[in-house]
Amino acid sequence: MNKVIEQGRNNLELAEKNMTALMKLRADFSKRKPFKDVRIGMALHITKETGVLVRTLRDGGAQVAIASCNPLSTQDDVAAALAHEGTAVYGHKGETRKQYYDYLKKVIAFKPNITIDDGCDLVTEIHKNHRSLLKGMIGGCEETTTGIIRLRAMEKAGALMYPIIAVNDNDTKHLMDNYYGTGQSTIDGILRASNVLIAGKTVVVAGYGSCGKGVALRAAGLGARVIVTEVKPFRALQAAMDGFSVMPMRKAAPLGDLFITVTGNCEVLRREHFRVMKSGAILVNSGHFDTEIDLPALGSLAKKRRRVRPFLDEYSLPSGKIVYLVAEGRLANLAAAEGHPSEVMSMSFCGQALAVEYLLKKRGGLAPGVHLLPEEIDLKISRLQLSAMGVSIDKLTEKQNKYLSGWQEGT
Repeated sequence: MNKVIEQGRNNLELAEKNMTALMKLRADFSKRKPFKDVRIGMALHITKETGVLVRTLRDGGAQVAIASCNPLSTQDDVAAALAHEGTAVYGHKGETRKQYYDYLKKVIAFKPNITIDDGCDLVTEIHKNHRSLLKGMIGGCEETTTGIIRLRAMEKAGALMYPIIAVNDNDTKHLMDNYYGTGQSTIDGILRASNVLIAGKTVVVAGYGSCGKGVALRAAGLGARVIVTEVKPFRALQAAMDGFSVMPMRKAAPLGDLFITVTGNCEVLRREHFRVMKSGAILVNSGHFDTEIDLPALGSLAKKRRRVRPFLDEYSLPSGKIVYLVAEGRLANLAAAEGHPSEVMSMSFCGQALAVEYLLKKRGGLAPGVHLLPEEIDLKISRLQLSAMGVSIDKLTEKQNKYLSGWQEGT
């Protein structure tokens, strides 16, 4: 066995030791084989945590093919280890845009009847260019906020042709993975790319959803002054109540030392912002696609661009200022680091595995569109994780249950 495969296996083993909740599901699936004869096509970040999900689905009887969902997020040693085990794996770190779509097409050629997507590119490609697959599709699962935004747009337009579970919207996903995972892993990516000191810096966080909240919390915890920019009034109110400065990006742009975008939108940082930034400002994106920082505008504005570290590019502006871009504007936590810690991904991937089982149980009974998992499944994931952490909680007494279900008792 070569050293790359061996390292991938070691990383998978380490992840499994920290993904106890998912491993409990795997043990159950291994006995019951609920995914027998099911072909699952995946477009996810090919990380050690995703590898544990692949193994779990395989042990449950599924045939699996996986492509990367981002050109810079594949962990090549993990991909090699999974391929050595017999899984069809399509992806490598640094793939071109053409290779990216070629890999998606290879998963589509596998003719999956369930999709697991992160960002909706696989689903979009099937709907746009491979509609013959739609007839045999049981359903799909979506992992991230950006994908849910796109799926709901498809649903609204009447374009979504099969049921998809919004795994991202589980409490055990977006209130855990997005909040705790994105916050820690984004800071990890910034530190690996730049080794900059966070303490004392002004950090501008664009977007105050679950991911933005996590990033702001971690930056503040490291001693940064945090400014939040938002377009949604309630989220802006939350940020203000949480003690952060809130202002439009045009006011924040001259103040920030470090800019982190987590909105799921495009052109959050634009030409007019680049022009007024401090020299030495660092631009970071942790949203799914490389659209949040206007890269064409930055490139056309710069007189010179050079790579100063493996995941850090320096742009020289006409004014004489320089700005730095982390990981080519792609999601920094996976491109420049390793993504979310295994413990938090265990909950997310419990959601994916149980969503696949739910789709099979409901086969033919769910209309095309975006669906949520029932609350009892999300609660099951919480119980699995609490057990993994050795945490026990109270139970309602019979009297308490009766009180909560009644209405006649008052003051």
